[in-house]
Amino acid sequence: MKILITGGAGFIGSNFIFYMREQRPDDELLCLDKLTYAGNLATLESVMDKPGFRFIHADIADREAVYHIFEQEKPEIAVNFAAESHVDRSIENPSVFLQTNVMGTQVLLDACRKYGIKRYHQVSTDEVYGDLPLDRPDLFFTEATPLHTSSPYSASKASADLLCSAYHRTYGLPITISRCSNNYGPYQFPEKLIPLMIANALADKPLPVYGAGMNVRDWLYVEDHCAAIDLILQNGKCGEVYNIGGHNEMRNIDIVKTILAILGKTERLITYVADRKGHDMRYAIDPAFIHKELGWLPATKFEDGIRRTVQWYLDNRSWWENIVNGEYQTYYERMYANR
Repeated sequence: MKILITGGAGFIGSNFIFYMREQRPDDELLCLDKLTYAGNLATLESVMDKPGFRFIHADIADREAVYHIFEQEKPEIAVNFAAESHVDRSIENPSVFLQTNVMGTQVLLDACRKYGIKRYHQVSTDEVYGDLPLDRPDLFFTEATPLHTSSPYSASKASADLLCSAYHRTYGLPITISRCSNNYGPYQFPEKLIPLMIANALADKPLPVYGAGMNVRDWLYVEDHCAAIDLILQNGKCGEVYNIGGHNEMRNIDIVKTILAILGKTERLITYVADRKGHDMRYAIDPAFIHKELGWLPATKFEDGIRRTVQWYLDNRSWWENIVNGEYQTYYERMYANR
């Protein structure tokens, strides 16, 4: 199979490339990435010159470029990881998120219609469901949960999901959608909670925690996410939505304390900062449907995955230090300096 993977130089997309090369070495993988601040070619260094892999520098919102790629390469499957994904950045500048996450998705869907595709898969997020109350641990997001977005980011992802469903119903396009909980693991950009806390702790810098750190997230090891997407591509039903959750609910403050304990650092490094606008309190996915339909369950316990992740950042300091020392630092200072 020839698979087009958009956003493949980012965190989840790159891990999906590594997973597919190991699990399905006969597939031909095309990686399309705009290489924004979160896209890093260094991540793909181990596969760049390997047979069966090709990198294409392009923007999914560039219709001419995307059509040319589809016409020349004729991919059989397209998996869309490409997205602006940081909530704080979406609050600063929503238009960038609409351009990439909504208009970019539409361009991909139109290309799939024009040139034909066996499957288009949209990688989405549990954030499209809004949040759950902390005092109702019995409540979970299911595929039937209404969309109820809280940020420009989640609104843009929900819009893209609705476009995909509409293209399936109106045009018969063979699409599937997955909505995942918070991913963690190797190659995650250092603005996200877990790698940010690891990097700051190693440098003995303050660890900024929003509010009191009581927000709860369901954590999913990235390799487990990749396995779920692979199953959906193989056996998923066209037009269906699949929730992918880790069954690892934890408060943000407990994540931070766990990382400090693993690294042997003092909790005095924790610094509480003003909370994010519209900050969702709790995300929790019920993955019963994907388990029932496709047999998927997360394989990685959080206590194992977080130790594996911390060790990866210890073993690959040059990868994230090069990022932290670049453009990201300016953004970081702007976001946290006055909080």
